[in-house]
Amino acid sequence: MAKKSTIEKNERRKRMVAQQAAKRKALADTVRSVKATDEEKRAAQVALQKLPRNGAAARVRNRCQMTGRSRAYIAAFGLSRIAFREMALQGLLPGVRKASW
Repeated sequence: MAKKSTIEKNERRKRMVAQQAAKRKALADTVRSVKATDEEKRAAQVALQKLPRNGAAARVRNRCQMTGRSRAYIAAFGLSRIAFREMALQGLLPGVRKASW
């Protein structure tokens, strides 16, 4: 089980990403725009750099919903491999069953 502080830090980052997404996207579009002048692009780049780092989506870590484990994350289920296996063996995941051939 991951530390509660680590899980909470990741949740704060998710909230900040949601808050900053529109502003960050608008500034990034301005920086990439062909029609924007060099001055506008530079101003947008400076504004983008002044936004909080934790507002960037790349800083959010995928974590298991049950345990908070960050490694061996299965995105389709939102679980780590360990939690996935336990739930699958108990029959709690619809459509999942042990392979046999």
